[in-house]
Amino acid sequence: MATASLTIDLDAVCANWRSLDRLSGADVQTAAVVKADAYGLGLVRVARALAQTGARRFFVAYAEEGAQLRQALGPGPQIAVLSGHMQGDTEMIHDLDLTPMLASLEQTTRHLELLPGHPFGVQLDTGMNRLGMEPSEWEAVAPILLGADPVLLMSHLACADEADHPQNAAQLAAFHAMTDGTGVPRSLSATGGILLGPQYHFDLTRPGIGLYGGKPYEFCARVVGLSLPVIQTRAVAPEETVGYGASWEAEAPSVIATVAGGYADGLIRALMHGAVLWDGDVPCPIVGRVSMDLITVDVSHLPELPRSLDILGPHQTVDDLADAAGTIGYEILTALGPRYQRRYLDPVA
Repeated sequence: MATASLTIDLDAVCANWRSLDRLSGADVQTAAVVKADAYGLGLVRVARALAQTGARRFFVAYAEEGAQLRQALGPGPQIAVLSGHMQGDTEMIHDLDLTPMLASLEQTTRHLELLPGHPFGVQLDTGMNRLGMEPSEWEAVAPILLGADPVLLMSHLACADEADHPQNAAQLAAFHAMTDGTGVPRSLSATGGILLGPQYHFDLTRPGIGLYGGKPYEFCARVVGLSLPVIQTRAVAPEETVGYGASWEAEAPSVIATVAGGYADGLIRALMHGAVLWDGDVPCPIVGRVSMDLITVDVSHLPELPRSLDILGPHQTVDDLADAAGTIGYEILTALGPRYQRRYLDPVA
């Protein structure tokens, strides 16, 4: 079989949630961010496992994701939509009991006019300049929105993965200035904010990447493994080239393994600049260009020809792979394509 095998350890996802829940503190509720198909790992399976573990609030990017999540979880858990109340979402928000995080005056008007009394939250811009109401906008509409009983006031840190960055303290101060005295539950921190300490936690934290085994949570359990089957091996003589553009030339007699996987599977072309695969404990460098479906790997130093090679596993995390490609673990995770044979390790009861 030429299909690569992606292993997703749901027990590790749940263990990471429990760890981040403990770090958040006893008086703080811990939600779970499951947008982008649970960071590429499968919304339905991941969210159900987290709900069994104790998560009762979930964050998605779009109402359509919220609809899929509601179908998976049924009534009960709160599903917050980070894109807010967009035009065309009203019926879905109402019928599926989704909670939009209103981000603008336009969304505020839409929600209060079309769904009066329906739960909502408010996003505030404390300096990231991405989503949320700026201080002047919030000052203008706060009396109206606070009178409508929002379930949450939230903002998002721009530099939480850099603990000493001065913008963290600046955004914390701005959030206090905009929300102190409102009496509404508050949320400022995703994974990085949780690690900054209790002063950033407020009433609710919303871990995302830390659930799935990525930085900045250095102590997370490993969640994903990815093994690529070897389709063919060949001997390559000195001065022969491998792959598109003849970009790699053998300097000595070499054995090259061609494995199933490529940029159509989220293994981006930049991996050709120094990434390795693993045969057990032995690293094997990628040679030549990563193509759509195939990657070529130098296995000349192995005592036996391998049947498969690991690109994610005990010796290489999503962040290690991202470092080799000059990107971030988020991109590696969310790009993992649909062609993999997915194997879920269910949580231990």
